[in-house]
Amino acid sequence: MPEPTEGEFRSGFVCFVGRPNTGKSTLTNALVGAKIAITSSRPQTTRHTIRGIVHREHTQLILVDTPGLHRPRTLLGQRLNDLVRDTYSEVDVIALCIPADEKIGPGDRWIVQQVRQMAPKTTLLGVVTKIDKVGKDQIARQLMAVSELLGPEADVVPVSATKGEQVEVLVDVIASRMPPGPAFYPDGELTDEPEETLMAELIREAALEGVRDELPHSLAVVIEETLPREENEDMLDVHALLYVERPSQKAIIIGKGGARLKEVGTNARKQIEHILGSRIYLHLHVKVAKDWQRDPKQLGKLGF
Repeated sequence: MPEPTEGEFRSGFVCFVGRPNTGKSTLTNALVGAKIAITSSRPQTTRHTIRGIVHREHTQLILVDTPGLHRPRTLLGQRLNDLVRDTYSEVDVIALCIPADEKIGPGDRWIVQQVRQMAPKTTLLGVVTKIDKVGKDQIARQLMAVSELLGPEADVVPVSATKGEQVEVLVDVIASRMPPGPAFYPDGELTDEPEETLMAELIREAALEGVRDELPHSLAVVIEETLPREENEDMLDVHALLYVERPSQKAIIIGKGGARLKEVGTNARKQIEHILGSRIYLHLHVKVAKDWQRDPKQLGKLGF
């Protein structure tokens, strides 16, 4: 694809792929300039394709933040993988994220193989993430390794999303691979994801903080309703249901005397108010839906 001529506007869709916890959601938030994708050290945190919109003078990039592609063990895992595969065929650029502080492994090679099978004509580039965690020599070695993995024609860009290093360089590299065309969204719009989905994701992120390994996969959040308060129409009542698979997990979420659930509500409320720009009162209720990850009916009910 030719380089953009001066004054030529380019726009298109880009998907970040990679193993779980390679910095895809953090990078999405850094590029957009606002929190629209939840982040966590837990694998499989992302469950929806959240579109973040990057506005620059010369380009508009629509970022599709997908779940990490993985070898599934449940029906939910299969459906998350299907979501990723469907996305591959709809984007202009696929960016493979590999952390600077981790060696390239079989999982990375498997993802490259999957991408090339599913979207052989889509531009593939490499992003070496988390460069703030290592020295320059290690960054250079990782850049060479990723270049060798993807081939000499693929661009490879080192970034630190948390520090903001090289983020604009990445924007320019992706923009240069986009077709000329107008903006898809009005200036200032950051995502096309419904507010209910964003609220549910932020509640789930707050609930996942500091919990055991078993819980992340078993937790789903649904916004039941959002209503203006009768006595104060500037404030919203948000009613949310947190679903887990076992009573023991319900106890973990609620905590002793309800202390942990209260903390989850406080942390999630701050994030939601920041996004909505209005005050909310958050009502959280925890329910058990036994083995919902393996039950097609319950998966459908929970939006998967």
